Amino acid sequence: MLGNMTSNVPLNELGEFLKKRRSQLSPRTVGLPSTSRPRRVEGLRREEVAQLASISTDYYTRLEQGRMQASAPVLDIIARVLHLDDDERGHLFQLAGTTTTRTRRRGVQKVQPQLQRVLEDLASVPAMVQGRRGDILAWNGLAAALVTDFSRIPEKHRNYPRLTFTDPAMRSLHADWETAAQVTVAQLRMEAARYPEDPRLIALVGELSMRDQQFAQWWGDHRVAARTVGTKTLIHPVVGEITLDWDTLTTSTEPDQYMTVWTATPGSPAHERLRILASWAADQNLPASSGWEA
Repeated sequence: MLGNMTSNVPLNELGEFLKKRRSQLSPRTVGLPSTSRPRRVEGLRREEVAQLASISTDYYTRLEQGRMQASAPVLDIIARVLHLDDDERGHLFQLAGTTTTRTRRRGVQKVQPQLQRVLEDLASVPAMVQGRRGDILAWNGLAAALVTDFSRIPEKHRNYPRLTFTDPAMRSLHADWETAAQVTVAQLRMEAARYPEDPRLIALVGELSMRDQQFAQWWGDHRVAARTVGTKTLIHPVVGEITLDWDTLTTSTEPDQYMTVWTATPGSPAHERLRILASWAADQNLPASSGWEA
């Protein structure tokens, strides 16, 4: 009996540590919408931490109450949700009695030189390079003119699914935002099947599920879609309605990166509007990227 009581002490300390850390975070800190309603607890609620970590509230509650042990991948996700630094993360794993390892973490993303060169040579068509989770790694000036000025967005938020659901301008840009957003979710769901333990992808899904009811609903539908080709109609503030074909280009050296290009049939109204947009973008001197790491 004494042995059982002693073995529970670290788990109880783990629960106290988790409670203390979540009490020190505000909803705004983790990207949750603020409300005017008074909160019964200081900081984040248990269910908010659980949803951001994409685990059940019951699972997280039992973890805080010292009634169970969590696996290393789950602890890694919780550490990210609670914004733990390296020392706090190490302490978390120590309390849980689990070996800390970052071997599951995939390498830093940096746009492939081949894709960067192609991007720099494209002047008449919008194009951008995305990596895992839809992170936007590089773009040309015409893509900034067509979609948004990505240089104004903090690097950690340059993620296409995130912008789709959190940027009001993205909603008004798409003539059929719901269809475009559902395709984005289905593409993200397919990537989640390839990398089920990617902590940043799990955190992204948890954040968007908390912030947007439609995302949570569509994510729960478990529909998947590959990144191939398609057609998209935009309501652009400069050139008006424009319907473009989009295609996806990849390289054999980095299958996790892909370039999306938007084109129009020569001589079509959309082709002429792209030409007008290119002229406007040149006047605005919208910056293209030189590539960044994510």
